[in-house]
Amino acid sequence: MATQHTTEEVLLDVKGISLSFGGVKALNNISFDVRKGEIRAIIGPNGAGKSSMLNCINGFYHPQEGEITFKGETRKQMQPHKAAEQGIARTFQNIALFSGMSTLDNIMTGRNLKMKANVFWQALHLGPARREEVEHREVAERVIDFLEIEQIRKTPVGRLPYGLQKRVELGRALAAEPDLLLLDEPMAGMNHEEKEDMCRYILDVNDQLGTTIVLIEHDMSVVMDISDRVVVLDYGRMLADGTPDVVRTNQDVINAYLGVTHE
Repeated sequence: MATQHTTEEVLLDVKGISLSFGGVKALNNISFDVRKGEIRAIIGPNGAGKSSMLNCINGFYHPQEGEITFKGETRKQMQPHKAAEQGIARTFQNIALFSGMSTLDNIMTGRNLKMKANVFWQALHLGPARREEVEHREVAERVIDFLEIEQIRKTPVGRLPYGLQKRVELGRALAAEPDLLLLDEPMAGMNHEEKEDMCRYILDVNDQLGTTIVLIEHDMSVVMDISDRVVVLDYGRMLADGTPDVVRTNQDVINAYLGVTHE
């Protein structure tokens, strides 16, 4: 359990979020908070609204009702670039990397919003732009060391096995030095060994970097092992919210998601 960085300070507060697409209600009056330093899991069956919730948090979707407070700033809508500037980074269910680019170059793209040199200096590759690139490359190299992917730093990511591609995507998100990291099914499609590796890196990100994490994951053993608290969604509505022990014994959760128990 990654609890030593957890405080009572609320980093993210979601209140009364409702989101509809046409006549379909993807989210219905969802409220929960995320404390600074914790690993917060969101679980539920397919179609429960989990990814939609992440999309509302970082501005890909704009909910019709409710508000989100991040680092004390309350808003009804957020643009993705603004979310990134404020310290929210994201990975996706489907890998969204530049397959022809190297591992290092992909991770460097996570630094784009941190680059301040103007277009003139960037074009000439001189002065402030050159100094800035050196600084950003140092951050990218630290991420590569942290994730133990030095041996593939120059390899085009399209040639890498799936598990390593997911690790590179995590690295790109970490290169932005986020306060809040949103992970959308980071272990989907992985074998047992790859899942164990990814769990270790997620715990290290939380423990060593102090990064707050919101995690969507279908593997219940993973969720129960690494999460501090769990939100359960069921077809757009809130089903339960609490520690893993509380959630795993909630009868509504057992019936809707974990499978009905039999004596």
